[in-house]
Amino acid sequence: MTFLSAARPCQTGTPSLTAISYGDPEARRLTRALHAEQVAVYGFADDPDDTPAGHFVLPQGLFVIARCDDSPEAVGCGGWRLLSSDTAEIKRMYVTQAGRGRGIGRRILEHLESQAVSRGVNRMVLETGVRNEAALALYRSCGYQPCPSYVPGRDSRVNRAMVKSLSLSTLTVNVQPQ
Repeated sequence: MTFLSAARPCQTGTPSLTAISYGDPEARRLTRALHAEQVAVYGFADDPDDTPAGHFVLPQGLFVIARCDDSPEAVGCGGWRLLSSDTAEIKRMYVTQAGRGRGIGRRILEHLESQAVSRGVNRMVLETGVRNEAALALYRSCGYQPCPSYVPGRDSRVNRAMVKSLSLSTLTVNVQPQ
């Protein structure tokens, strides 16, 4: 659930992305902040502690944090994890209030897609909340389309599932492999 406003760059350029363990203190701080925002909006949310850190270890997945040079703390995060040999799921996308409006969510998403494609993924799925209009707009602008829920028991009045076909030719950024 990434609450983003119109994208503008970090103060002095592109946010830096760093691959870290999902259990890293910075990752925990950000995923807990995401959880708190989701609970405030919906009254409930998936607990980030229920996702094993091993889901985000290469080659099965990846978790990154984003920093802008004008912020000592990470201001965003996100990850992907394999669901099958060619399908991955975007998880825990989040940008802090201080980081919003700088294009950080888009940069994280593009990086995650690129890294997944480099490991043979050709289909990406994700879920976000129906009230998270900024995230829905970001995902649509990046080529994601609505799809039926891929998680059993999800309430379509609360969750929106989306899908995107990936290939090297559809990626919009050139990033270095992790």
